[in-house]
Amino acid sequence: MNAHPHVLIFLFSSIGLIAFPHISHIPISLFIFFYVLLFWRFIGIWQPQHLPRRWLLLLLSLCGIALLYSQHQGLFGRDAGTRLFLLALGLKLMEIKTERDLYLISFLAFIVAASQFLYTQNLLMAAYILMVCCVLLATLVCINSRDPQPLVALKNAGIIVVQALPIAIVLFILFPRVEAPRWMLLNDKQQARTGLSDSMEPGSISDLGLSDQLVFRVKFAGNLPPSVQRYWRGPVLAHTDGKRWTRSANRNFETFMAQPKVKGLRYEYTLLMESSDKNWVFALDLPVGFSTSLSRNAHYQLITSENPDKRAEYKVTSYPDYNTGLITRIEYDNATQMPGAPSAKIKQLVEQLQGFNSPPEQFIKRLLNHFRTEDFHYTLTPPLMEQNPIETFLFATRYGFCSHYASAFVYLMRVANIPARVVTGYQGGEFNPVGHFLEIRQADAHAWAEVWLENKGWIRFDPTAAIAPERIEKNVNLDELALGSEIRFASGDDALAASRWLKQAHQLWSHVDYNWQRWVINYNSRNQSKFLSSLGVDTIKMMMYWMIAGIGVITAILSLILLRQKQKAIDRSLRVYNRFCQKLAKRGLTRGLAEGERDFAERVKAKLPALANDIEQITGIFIKLRYGRVSTPEDLKQFMQWVKLFKV
Repeated sequence: MNAHPHVLIFLFSSIGLIAFPHISHIPISLFIFFYVLLFWRFIGIWQPQHLPRRWLLLLLSLCGIALLYSQHQGLFGRDAGTRLFLLALGLKLMEIKTERDLYLISFLAFIVAASQFLYTQNLLMAAYILMVCCVLLATLVCINSRDPQPLVALKNAGIIVVQALPIAIVLFILFPRVEAPRWMLLNDKQQARTGLSDSMEPGSISDLGLSDQLVFRVKFAGNLPPSVQRYWRGPVLAHTDGKRWTRSANRNFETFMAQPKVKGLRYEYTLLMESSDKNWVFALDLPVGFSTSLSRNAHYQLITSENPDKRAEYKVTSYPDYNTGLITRIEYDNATQMPGAPSAKIKQLVEQLQGFNSPPEQFIKRLLNHFRTEDFHYTLTPPLMEQNPIETFLFATRYGFCSHYASAFVYLMRVANIPARVVTGYQGGEFNPVGHFLEIRQADAHAWAEVWLENKGWIRFDPTAAIAPERIEKNVNLDELALGSEIRFASGDDALAASRWLKQAHQLWSHVDYNWQRWVINYNSRNQSKFLSSLGVDTIKMMMYWMIAGIGVITAILSLILLRQKQKAIDRSLRVYNRFCQKLAKRGLTRGLAEGERDFAERVKAKLPALANDIEQITGIFIKLRYGRVSTPEDLKQFMQWVKLFKV
């Protein structure tokens, strides 16, 4: 096939741009293999003799299959499908023979472009994919042009995309959104994820201290709670072997629990959870009202019944002032479990702080003061404590992160026979003044303690606040934090730094991204139903009527605009052509009523051979303007100039 070089350059360039974002999603060996094929095919534009023969193409196919097999991830799923389509696209590039192959490659490239949204759905990626799809669409315009012109094709592709956007918006808003049941979702569970787990060991939470990965965003209906109340509750860990803390195996006491009593100020807010491999939803202590897809377990943690692999939005109401009531026997046993008899040093410390013979509140106060006044330090990089980590932390190293302080505090409570447990989750969050929401990241991961007190129920105590109160009042400054360095916290003075404009730009972008995720990406069937119901569209039948009407109106408007523009261009070119015919009529060369432009030109050229070139140029441009598939304003301008200069 003798395809125009411009067409092939356009096609291969757009394919290179489309495949590039997949560099983080597919194995590097397969990625390199694809781009070697693409580069090889680029060379083939000018040196077609170097393209692979049939036997070599078969060998390349076998190599590609071997690469897929070596990175085998199953027959189904996001990763397997993406790799297969990318490999098929690369191999198909090597056997372009007919125009049909160009169409097939273009359609494969559109599929590879769309697969990017299975990994990333942010606004920047959407804009990038739209841009490269415009380039790919320009390729199709070039394929259907007799005289391919890249800039003209890009312009026409852009016009086509702009014209299609209104209809796409109507379909997005009104077309029924059918979501597959959870058992049909093809998830790639082998992909590693970071975040809190349902267990805790020394250093497990400090590993997240340098991560700025977003966990969720929160927008409050009213005022924000103070920083000391921003504890986002996650798994509760009640069982320990002396080193590792896990959730209790016996959690079947929900039916015996009294409902917590709440009073005072309440906070209503909307959570936008990022995708996760856990079905946990982090809410402020204590969640009382929440969306129907959520449930609250015996440890007052919210659990979602929806697919956690997708972003989801939930409405929650929390009361910071609460009383959980009595403790059950099972709950008491879980909260006083010990891995073994405490050491003499531990007993001596508890006795020194009067933990055995004073009310729990006084022992807690003395223990927190012990952390505050003794030589304890808060750090992201505590020394390793493989053997007896609690005792080593309390009497030897005294350097620890929140997990060290929480586990030591709870353990000492239990030695004094006071019910206590570890709670993990997140604390704080960075406020975005542009969008008026909080952003909670992995670096905000935290562990604290809960102690059951008579007539008060479970009460939160955070021993980290005793040693590093700024951790609760301020956020860790990730921009100035490096592994092994001193922990620094963000302050109001940071806004006065030279990079303030950069911070504001980041906040503005976070605001745009938040609304993109909330109103576009998270526009599921439930949100669609709520939105359309507010407009009075509450049935499928009415939805279809609105959709057909919307598409019809947009199509009619676009058709009128396009036909009017085309008619104007045709009328203008026809008027100019008539002037050309009038000049020839002065020499007695009149066009017949049934005589076509080409036949008339041939007859005139025979009479006026000296002007044959001018007549051919004028006729050719007019035919292109009036009957051609692609014409430009430059063509009309050139046509008018030729007729103006034509002298008989």
